[in-house]
Amino acid sequence: MGFRGYRAIVALAAPIAGIQLAQVALTTVDLAMMGLLGVASVAAGGLALLLYNQLRTMCVGMITGVGNMIAEAVGRSEKRTGRTGLDSQARAEIRGFVRAAAWVATVTSAAAALILITLGYALRWLGQDPEVLRLARPILWTLAPGLIPMLWLNVLRQFAVGLRRAGSLLRVTLVSIGVNALLNALFIYGWLGVPKLGLAGIGLSTTLVQLWTFGLYLRTVKRDPLLGDLLSLRAWRADRATVIRIVRMGSPISLTYGAEAAITSVAAVLMGGFGPVALAASNIVNQLAYIVYQVNIGLSQGASILVSRTIGQGDRQEVARIARRTFGLGFAFMTVVGLGYVLFPDAVLTPFLGSHHDDTAVVAAASTLLWFAIVQQYCKGSQNLSIGLLRGIGNTKAGMQSTLIGYFAIGVPAMTVFAFGFGWRAPGIWLGLCLGFGATALLVWRRFRRGAADLATPIRESVAAVG
Repeated sequence: MGFRGYRAIVALAAPIAGIQLAQVALTTVDLAMMGLLGVASVAAGGLALLLYNQLRTMCVGMITGVGNMIAEAVGRSEKRTGRTGLDSQARAEIRGFVRAAAWVATVTSAAAALILITLGYALRWLGQDPEVLRLARPILWTLAPGLIPMLWLNVLRQFAVGLRRAGSLLRVTLVSIGVNALLNALFIYGWLGVPKLGLAGIGLSTTLVQLWTFGLYLRTVKRDPLLGDLLSLRAWRADRATVIRIVRMGSPISLTYGAEAAITSVAAVLMGGFGPVALAASNIVNQLAYIVYQVNIGLSQGASILVSRTIGQGDRQEVARIARRTFGLGFAFMTVVGLGYVLFPDAVLTPFLGSHHDDTAVVAAASTLLWFAIVQQYCKGSQNLSIGLLRGIGNTKAGMQSTLIGYFAIGVPAMTVFAFGFGWRAPGIWLGLCLGFGATALLVWRRFRRGAADLATPIRESVAAVG
């Protein structure tokens, strides 16, 4: 029974993590190939990717709850009929959720694209190096449109995962990495008569691959007998009440994700004050940690879907067991990665340094920050797993409240004091990051344990009433 429980989590988490890694693979390849353009390009392009990832994460948060809504609808249908499958009421609900999610996704991603472009000009008031911003603005312009197909892809993901039919994106992930690398090279070197666009070309290639990946996954979904029958992307026919429901559930999730990404962006802005070498080293290590984080996102969302479906079926005793299995899987994975950082630091860092791998200053700075990345991934991973479990029991506000306290009341002040007050510079910023994520993890876990305990209350009250 225990093994089947782990397998159920992995079955849901793997395709989610696959899509996440496909997205991050694009920006990881981008950052690696920026090394071909020099340390200044790594600093500027890495800053642009950091801002892009922050807005991307917030956009995803707006429609993340859709998977839980669909899973609950499935659970209620199974409870009504006493069998596996969907009745007509559940089918109508699910089609309505997808239409409303498509509307929310389109509006949200378009707004985020405008914000991303604006940030390229607004950051000059926050003390960023003018040359870094000059190099960053073109890639921000070309990255921004890619937010729209990216979020459409995530609507399809939530739809498929909510029905536990996400499928595998391994082939798409691998092909997208290769296509992105090829397009990057075309725009960097001007092969086949293509103009040399530098950093702007790297952003353009990522946007093109986002659109291509969405098209491939849409075709996969349409070919699935169940998903194809339920798919409805007519956003203009979205029910207003359903749109409001998605926005109300998604806004706290988006703000939680945004706060999570914001503290990393604040760290990057502070790091920029120590020069291009420190910023480049931090960008590289942050991207490595971000890759690991995607697996935890997969586990978090997979466990969240299982919890929602379990509650829809009326079985609330399974929630604690799902939580234990999820943390066991997450910690096992993070331990393996951490050992890789310790044993093979040069192999981990070299791909991001391109022809500048002999830049001893960047190598030394990044090698030191790797130790902080190990601690950070446990803290950040734990809080994300807890937030997913909280979302599964229907609580999206507690995660937002906890992150605001952990990040901005503890993490950001700690970064400032350690880096500038104590003079620890870059390591001080990462120590503050770890402290902020660690405090948030403890706060969110406590809220989840309380919520899980409260789930038994209706059962006790019902038993007492019958007695």
